[in-house]
Amino acid sequence: MRHGKKDNHLGRNKSHRDALLSNMANSLLINKRITTTVAKAKALRKYVEPLITKAKTDSQHSRRTVFSYLQNKEGIKALFGEVAGRTAERAGGYTRIIKLGDTRLGDNAEMCLMELVDFNEIYKKDDSAKKGKTRRSRKGGKKAEGAAEAPTAEPQAAAEEKPKKAKKSSKKKE
Repeated sequence: MRHGKKDNHLGRNKSHRDALLSNMANSLLINKRITTTVAKAKALRKYVEPLITKAKTDSQHSRRTVFSYLQNKEGIKALFGEVAGRTAERAGGYTRIIKLGDTRLGDNAEMCLMELVDFNEIYKKDDSAKKGKTRRSRKGGKKAEGAAEAPTAEPQAAAEEKPKKAKKSSKKKE
């Protein structure tokens, strides 16, 4: 029975699995996006997200703790530099797994794209567009304000616009 065994061993022993996840985490942090199998991506998510959370506090202790997992200076620089800077206000969920729909030729494994959420420019543009426009109810809030201002503003605006239109039309006739 497999009660309480939640880790995917990925068909490897512990030292091989640790090396695999460490190398994949370094590639993800340096390149911001990798293509891998769905099973490896799910295992990598559980491995790398606590490291990103640890990197939010830039202290010598957290750097040494993360270095014990990654064993790569370039990965540490990327993690504590730009990755921790962009994910500082995010509460969690630093990675995204996008299933590609195709399978690997050799063993028919399902492939996916794993990326850091804050480094995808396509989704950021959509989020900023949504923040600019908000949905508003049409219960008459603007009509009441517009109706109060409209009687005072319309006669003056109408009086000013009519002569301008007449002048334009007279120029066209000449």
